[in-house]
Amino acid sequence: MKLPFFRRYGHAPGALTPEDQVVDQFRVTLAAVRDPQPWTPGHSQDIAVRVGPFIERAHPRPGDDHGPEMIAVALVHPDTPHAAAYRHGRQLGYADRGWLRCETTAILGLWQPAYAMLTHAAANLPLPDDVGMGPAHYGVHAEARRADGTGYVLLRLGPYTQTWLASRDADRLNTELEGRAALVIPGFTVTAKDAVFHVSDHDRYADPHGADVTALLADAIAGVSA
Repeated sequence: MKLPFFRRYGHAPGALTPEDQVVDQFRVTLAAVRDPQPWTPGHSQDIAVRVGPFIERAHPRPGDDHGPEMIAVALVHPDTPHAAAYRHGRQLGYADRGWLRCETTAILGLWQPAYAMLTHAAANLPLPDDVGMGPAHYGVHAEARRADGTGYVLLRLGPYTQTWLASRDADRLNTELEGRAALVIPGFTVTAKDAVFHVSDHDRYADPHGADVTALLADAIAGVSA
């Protein structure tokens, strides 16, 4: 069977013209969108996430990228880690956003260089103020530790919008435990500290807002002692 002969429109066969290169790049990008590389939780690999009609590169927070519903990410310029990309990224709002809560349904797949032309940076547009992801805030962990340092997290509180709020509640719990931290659970010392709010484990946190955090701690201790 004789196969049809295709020629690039307007050009003789041979070296690629700039127009041909753009067309070929578009084809590669389209193929990457149609057949994304699957993302596997817990591997700390850069991912492609949807931000409105655009696709952006996101770097998962190590240790906080295993949740089936939500993970923590930072949006980065597609040409990261080059210095020029860092400067351009600051101009377009990629920097200083911190860690964000990313629903896994917004993940297209693993990041591929072919996606770069679909980013805000490629269009020289700033990221919108609302990228559809809230900040991955802070938490408080009340920990029960043995003398050898082993133990477990007794209570998780969060998220807090600011570090000082988390520190305030950690201090409140430690004041409540003062003088009896080593007595409430035999063999363990219970202390509270402010910590990163682990988005992947968000369902294991108790909401501190409007709650009596000392009562939440008492309930957690009672649950262990029962």
